[in-house]
Amino acid sequence: PLILTGGDFFPIFNSFIINSSSSTSHHNPSFAARFLISGGEGGGGLLLLADSKAMAVSNAFVIGTKLETLLTNQHNPSSSPAPSGLIGIRSLPMNNRTRRARCEISPSKAASISALEQLKTSAIDRYTKERSSIVMIGLSIHTAPVEMREKLAIPEAEWPRAIAELCGLNHIEEAAVLSTCNRMEIYVLALSQQRGVKEVTEWMSKTSGIPVSEICQHRFLLYNKEVTQHLFEVSAGLDSLVLGEGQILAQVKQVVKLGQGVNGFGRNISGLFKHAITAGKRARTETNIAAGAVSVSSAAVELALMKLPGSFSNASSARMLVIGAGKMGKLVIKHLVAKGCTKMVVVNRSEEKVAAIREEMPPGVEIIYKPLDEMLACAAEADVVFTSTASEAPLFLKEHVEILPPVADARLFVDISVPRNVGSCVAELDGARVYNVDDLKEVVAANKEDRIRKAMEAQGIITEESKQFEAWRDSLETVPTIKKLREYCERIRASLVEKFMSKTGNDMDKKTKKAVEDLTRSIVNKILHGPMQHLRCDGSDSRTLRETLENMQALNRMYGLDVEILEEKIRAKVEQK
Repeated sequence: PLILTGGDFFPIFNSFIINSSSSTSHHNPSFAARFLISGGEGGGGLLLLADSKAMAVSNAFVIGTKLETLLTNQHNPSSSPAPSGLIGIRSLPMNNRTRRARCEISPSKAASISALEQLKTSAIDRYTKERSSIVMIGLSIHTAPVEMREKLAIPEAEWPRAIAELCGLNHIEEAAVLSTCNRMEIYVLALSQQRGVKEVTEWMSKTSGIPVSEICQHRFLLYNKEVTQHLFEVSAGLDSLVLGEGQILAQVKQVVKLGQGVNGFGRNISGLFKHAITAGKRARTETNIAAGAVSVSSAAVELALMKLPGSFSNASSARMLVIGAGKMGKLVIKHLVAKGCTKMVVVNRSEEKVAAIREEMPPGVEIIYKPLDEMLACAAEADVVFTSTASEAPLFLKEHVEILPPVADARLFVDISVPRNVGSCVAELDGARVYNVDDLKEVVAANKEDRIRKAMEAQGIITEESKQFEAWRDSLETVPTIKKLREYCERIRASLVEKFMSKTGNDMDKKTKKAVEDLTRSIVNKILHGPMQHLRCDGSDSRTLRETLENMQALNRMYGLDVEILEEKIRAKVEQK
């Protein structure tokens, strides 16, 4: 054996897998180097290199050797096995107390150690002991100002692209984006919590132009069960400014709709959002949480009416202008009508949407359409201006508003768009008062006692649904084991049949050969029937689920399936990148 001593061994192992082979390795793939370690990370680490037949090894190092082979084959499928012997070793000074050993590798080998270097330098053993984590990196109206959220906002049409880019990161397997006027939340399934958070935060910085340090000041992080609880509360409207508002549930549904067929919107994340929709529906139906509650558009109307000068006796006496006839604009119009407003001007790019809204209004309501190029002229004749467009640039700046004729007290601008349609500089004018989505907190505070009571009723449903989702996710743990156990048994069956056929197959006709194949498959299926029954569970019974997971762990240990499961996970990332 060769003895390698030095300080912290693990960076060496994770960076370079030392490979040894002999002439027999060309014909016997199982002949490979094996490793044993003794001593701590601080110093005195001992590495023994020997024939795999001579000593037992830990799973972590077997995995390391196999991963090296996997990554080598991925990048250079035609490469031959490494030559016999060990690549040269030299020591580099670490500090006064210890030195680190490092392998010098040839240029041809260097090319093979590149596909997932960050994955390999992340404690390989941890990936076999911990399943992937669901992580949420978010900024919301509760933690970040609107200026930051509008830079981070991702339009719905861009969500599939964002999912693809996120899943291209080294430690991210699945992803989803929930971007609304009140929140920007990224949900991922991560191989490593710490590295996953770091990669996603850097991606957010790159796409928004906001420094990582600034994002870290305003973001909040949730993991696994915390993520489930949070998203279910969001879907039920419990985390909204306006308790029980229905728009957020529609936005959660849109995540699922746009994610269908997108590579990266996988089983765990899609299952999370689908369960969130169920939880949101139950909370609204069973607790009546939405009764009397309002959407952001409704809150905007209530805020405007609260801020109207005393000279206006009611909503119908104020001149209302709505800019944008999309979903939000349509809701603003409906809520204005519900509050008694019978006449308003609507500015939009095209008249079709305005005409459709006009048809839905009750008799006696007058909706006047104006094209976008007449927006400033319409604003000059309005007391209240609502803006709800998807424009990425402000529609109203200081120079636009200061030339408008004065109105009683001040002209109100209620901006419910993200990015904002009304520049913050407009608020500097004496004749204008500007409100955005952050100011809707004032409306929300109106019925705090009722909101708390309804939220408490809904929390029971959220907790129940969260437990069901976690049990369902736990039940998925056995799926890779079922798959790998079948593959393991099939390899043994196929190998033995092939060996048998090579000796006696020449004397058999096709019918007999097929009978042998069918018989051996039948035997394998019969043997596997019992284990498979004890690996299947829908998660509805906690006792059964616990026993199922124990069975899974036992089989993984007995047959070394965790090694193959990890290989497949890494292979998927290699192919994705």
